[in-house]
Amino acid sequence: MVRKAERHSVLQSGGPGTSAEQPTPPGGSLAARLRLEKGARIPAKMSAALADLLEPAPPVVREPLETLMATYPEARRVLARVALHSPFLSELIRQDPARLLHILDSDPAVALAEARARAVETVAASEDEAEVMVALRRLRAQSALTIALADIGDVFDLTTVTAELTDTADTAIAAATSFLFREAVGARKLKAEGAQGRGYTILAMGKHGARELNYSSDVDLIVLYDPDLAPLRADVEAAPLFVRMTQKLVRLIQERTADGYVARVDLRLRPDPASTPVAVSVDAALDYYEREGATWERAAYIKARPIAGDIALGEAFLKQLSPFVWRRSLDYAAVADVHAMKQDIHAFRGHGAIAVEGHNVKLGRGGIREIEFFAQTQQLIAGGRDPDLRTPRTLEALALLARTGWIGEEARAELDEAYHFLRRVEHRLQMVADAQTHSLPEDEAALADFARFMGYAKLSAFADALTARLSTVQDHYSKLFEDAPPRAAVEGRLDFPPDKDDRETLATLHKLGYAEPLAASALVRGWLAGDYRALRLEPVRAELAAIVPLLLDSLARGGAPDAALIAADRFFQELPTAVRLMPALMHNPDLVRLLATILGTAPRLGEMLAHRPSLVDALLDPSFFGALPDEAALAERLDRELEFAEGEEDLLDRARRFRQEQHVLIGVRILSGTLPAARAGEAFARLADVLIRALERAVETRFREAHGRLPGAEIAVLAMGKLGGREMTAGSDLDLIVLYDFDEDHPESEGPRRLHGAQYFARLTQRIVSALTTPTNAGQLYEVDLRLRPSGRSGPVATSLPRFEVYQAEEAWVWEHMALTRARVVCASPAFRARVKAVITEVLCREREPGRLAADIRDMRSAIADEKGDGERWDLKYARGGLVDIEFIAQYLVLAHGRSHPTIVDTSTLKVIAQATQAGLIDAQDGQLLADTGKLMHDLTQVLRLCITEPFKPETASPALRRLLARAGAMPDFSTLEAHLFEAQNAVRAAFERILTQEPTRRRRRA
Repeated sequence: MVRKAERHSVLQSGGPGTSAEQPTPPGGSLAARLRLEKGARIPAKMSAALADLLEPAPPVVREPLETLMATYPEARRVLARVALHSPFLSELIRQDPARLLHILDSDPAVALAEARARAVETVAASEDEAEVMVALRRLRAQSALTIALADIGDVFDLTTVTAELTDTADTAIAAATSFLFREAVGARKLKAEGAQGRGYTILAMGKHGARELNYSSDVDLIVLYDPDLAPLRADVEAAPLFVRMTQKLVRLIQERTADGYVARVDLRLRPDPASTPVAVSVDAALDYYEREGATWERAAYIKARPIAGDIALGEAFLKQLSPFVWRRSLDYAAVADVHAMKQDIHAFRGHGAIAVEGHNVKLGRGGIREIEFFAQTQQLIAGGRDPDLRTPRTLEALALLARTGWIGEEARAELDEAYHFLRRVEHRLQMVADAQTHSLPEDEAALADFARFMGYAKLSAFADALTARLSTVQDHYSKLFEDAPPRAAVEGRLDFPPDKDDRETLATLHKLGYAEPLAASALVRGWLAGDYRALRLEPVRAELAAIVPLLLDSLARGGAPDAALIAADRFFQELPTAVRLMPALMHNPDLVRLLATILGTAPRLGEMLAHRPSLVDALLDPSFFGALPDEAALAERLDRELEFAEGEEDLLDRARRFRQEQHVLIGVRILSGTLPAARAGEAFARLADVLIRALERAVETRFREAHGRLPGAEIAVLAMGKLGGREMTAGSDLDLIVLYDFDEDHPESEGPRRLHGAQYFARLTQRIVSALTTPTNAGQLYEVDLRLRPSGRSGPVATSLPRFEVYQAEEAWVWEHMALTRARVVCASPAFRARVKAVITEVLCREREPGRLAADIRDMRSAIADEKGDGERWDLKYARGGLVDIEFIAQYLVLAHGRSHPTIVDTSTLKVIAQATQAGLIDAQDGQLLADTGKLMHDLTQVLRLCITEPFKPETASPALRRLLARAGAMPDFSTLEAHLFEAQNAVRAAFERILTQEPTRRRRRA
């Protein structure tokens, strides 16, 4: 540490002109060593943000800080960037400016080591849980600020950053574990030697285990115990004791208090997490991995490391598990399995479009996970024979693979550089708000702001730098699998002669998993004999014969081969022609696999694809999995389609076919994992918006031809519910409200068949609804629900704006104001749109008493639970902690705080949560929980609505659907997904109770 006397000596001598001119010895103070990229400057608003941040500090702290920044201008530049771009780090500075002064005036590595030692000493001397939690949280806060400044200021390299983050997590978890064991000894649950943690071990997994922890990472832990080693007191059972201890450990580390939290704890990597307790016996774990351990679990254990409790027990367990992780022979089978894990995130490696906005730098194309998989795959292949390859660290693994000839030096160097860049992006994303996020902002302004935080003056420069790395990683990752044996390689004969079944083929089908090989053989022989219209041409049948082995294998991999084959049979039966489809399938194996996924999990989507085989061309277009068409492009396509309509019926048919085509394309994106829920909901809503506007225009034009214009007539269609919030799914109906106004001095239309005022708009509304709902030869467009209008079912189908305004002010119930938080004008003239929005804003931003509002909403939630039930965990909408809870929290926040915080008023539930968190209206951890869980449940809902029509039952669901859901939730398997979902729902319900704190009072819920 630089002593203060030495620092004042430097100040008195006048200090350096710039920090870059002063040689900085290793081990000097952090302030002296901070650097920004060459040419970085401090814009005026950045300086103002720093001044505002430091202004409340007491003079005894602020004045030395100013002197220090004058001495080391680079320190000022780093702090100014933090003040403008990172609310989380700014809050840490604001809470304790003296801590900032100490950090800047110290050697960062020494200061971090001293902070960890102090925390361990405090915890070891304490018998008070609250004191322990304070000590651990203060350690985390100091570590977070120190490491962030050293990272931004280029004092710590990536290895040091991740190692310091890991050391802090290790220290906190080990200290908390020791405290809990001392408690157990004091409570006479364990004998005295139990204070050393004997018989109970904690394994760090993932980045934590590899000492690569990211800035705001979860800590992935597996907790194991050995009842034979644990010094249990008489009559004490190991399992209940260690489960309770683990639950308490999670609370000590994870619970957010006034001092913050230490880390979010994730225990879902344990064996079968949906059905096992949070602590598992060593024998049970070994038995599980011996029976059914998956390749992804083998890959996970590459990074496993014991960090707390009985370290020797953890090491012994990993040694026993070594044969499971590391196979003695070259394990090329792992290539297919690990590649399948990545294919479960991205469908086609050949479709390489990369968008910067919203890109997930961890899981997205070309992201960190691809670099990790690139290394882990080859470690699994060769690590059994070459122990030197068994390092847990990604960059070390790449270096060892290059040294031993498994990869080229150029690939290593490029992946190493990309890894450093992407991890830097990941850390900056997490420094903004201490959120466990890996996705770039979707809003262009927010993305440009983040680019500046990264040190780029222009967004385009950052985008170019990012896409260059992502493309490099994706290229290397795809090349890794070019020579891999295809997953569809079928061992055994598959021969389908026209006259009889082949015995060896039946055996092969049975081996693939077909329960009725004879029936399966008969279906395929029928295809190859040309039984169906689309398969009668000889060239088509020849091409079909070439893909049959891959198709049968791909259908079998879904887990329900016979049902999937029947769906494939329906597909070929309904297919009008296969002249273009078969060559495409034959030359694109990934397309065959995608088709099998569609047929095995979403047969309705397969039927739609069969009716429109031309859509296959879109699936083969490399741009298909890139950005979705924006609203203008979609509207232009629809206008071109409707332009050639030969009458009203043809226009309605064309609109319905357009919707079906777009639904298929969106649905395929969802199934292939290339379209997350937020984008899928927006895509379905954008499509509905475009169709509503086009049909409203067409209907109004024809209506005026018959009934003329009404002087001063204005009409607005309001989207409500999922359409209003842009959270639609494949099966969503349209919740609409129609508002209008006209010149009451001239209440009659001017056409050949005149209508009077309200009657005019009632008839027009009925025509619009009919255009949206009436079934034609091309099917139905949407179901429309008008029940959210004033007076519900009994009121007129359209409402005048003045009447609507009065109703909302004087008669509407709280639930109607809650529904209005999602109201969005889909179509109206600009002037009328502004009037409608002003009325809605006035209602939402009215002064309300939060206590009464909270009580009413809690009452309402209870009434819904009584009516709909809330005990079905997979009823994602109505379950305790489900989407309704999250939506009600968002609606409460808008109605309670919209007046004082107008930025939170938004129709999107997740955007309300994000804005409320940023405004400090809810705790940051609650905000992260609600956002993450809301996104997860929207993702799962999209898949379920696409694939099934009945309620989801895990016990009867096909393996293909279970795997698809796991992929949608970014989990390695369904068991892990289910455990995560249930834990998240419990946490959401707790947040619901916490945020709506007022006791409910029984009263009628009038606004």
